[in-house]
Parts: sequence; C-alpha cells; structure tokens
Amino acid sequence: MGIKTVAVYSTADKDSLHVKYADEAYCIGPPASTESYLRPPNIITVAELTDTDAIHPGAGFLSEDAQFAEICEAHEVTFIGPTAENLRTMGDKAEARETMSKAGLRLVPGSGSIRRRLRRNVRKGLVENAEEAVEIAEKIGYPVGIKAVAGGGGRGIRIAYDSTSLMDFFHTVKAEAQSAFGSTEVYVEKWIENARHIEVQILGDNHGNVIHLGERECSIQHKHQK
Repeated sequence: MGIKTVAVYSTADKDSLHVKYADEAYCIGPPASTESYLRPPNIITVAELTDTDAIHPGAGFLSEDAQFAEICEAHEVTFIGPTAENLRTMGDKAEARETMSKAGLRLVPGSGSIRRRLRRNVRKGLVENAEEAVEIAEKIGYPVGIKAVAGGGGRGIRIAYDSTSLMDFFHTVKAEAQSAFGSTEVYVEKWIENARHIEVQILGDNHGNVIHLGERECSIQHKHQK
C-alpha cells in the first residue's frame, strides 16, 4: 500500500521479525514490559520523531488501554482499534454488564440486578464487603463467581459454593485485583457450571463497514479465560 512502517522493541526483542521487516525500528526500553511496551511516553516519542500517522497496538499490552487511545488522539495520531469510550466501557466488567442490560440483552443474574431490587445506589453493582456478597449470593443462589471489575486473562475470578468459601474468596479476589489491575472493585454473579462459551469476532472501520469473522468455541481456553 506504499505505507512505511515503524517498529518499536525492547532490548530483548531487537532480533524479532517485526523489527527486521519494518522500514524503521526504535528501541523503547529494557526487557521488562513495564519499562518499554507499557510506557506510552516512549511510544509516542517515537511516533513524533518519525512523523507517524497511526499506531497499531498489536495484541495485549496497550491494545485495550483507553488512556493510551486518548493519548494518541491528543497527539493527533490515529489509534487503530476501538474508541477510548468503547475500551473504557468494555474493560470495566460491571460497566459492560450495565451497558448490555440497557441494550436489551438478558444477563446472568448478578449484583447489579439484585442491587436494583434492593434499591441500593452503588455504582454499577459493585460489592463493598463480604457480608453484602453473601446477601446477594443468597438471592441468586450458589454457586456464584466473585470477579474483579478490571479483570482479564482469567485472573481475578473465584467460584464460591457456600457462604464460608465466599467470605474467604471475596478478600482474595480484592487483593488479587489490586495487585494485578490496580483496582479492588469486584462484583458477584451467578456461576453457570459446564456452560459453553461461543464467541463471535466483529471487525468494523470508520466508513460504516462491519463484518464478522465467524464463531469460535472459547470454552476450551485455559482456566476461565473467556
């Protein structure tokens, strides 16, 4: 297409194929991702240095980071991916549930729907303490999943089959969520055992073209990575 490409890499990836195939390549830090691929200033600096028009974030790292999408926009660089608003909405599991509910989809019972019945005005069905989690679980029935709002990759999930395990796991999930995602926010929802998870990939552009890429069976993914 006549578009020149610029690669960024950590010192550990200097011999990677993407570095060899790009027209230009720049090192953005040491092997630790927190010091290289997860540092927006390093990437934006290269973009400005090379007069880059757009950034494709690849998979993982900053590809689902709403703040990075906003930073690109602020520097007049196109972020090739969802809008910052969409990333923020779907990256927050409780917010995603609320959004889907408003769109008319039927959801697995969870703390959001129970909260509305209990007339409690806490943001997006978040559960504040273990006692409240038990109260919600008794409304929707065991087993229940305690999930980190900012969770991903199968992390930040525990399954409780009774109030005792729920009390224990609640604090475990909050601690894990803080360590992995920098947030202690959690919610509770009904856990459906032996469910099949079928996913449909959707791809769209800025010109109104939308296609789907078929379906895939995600139930076979590692742990709870669905």
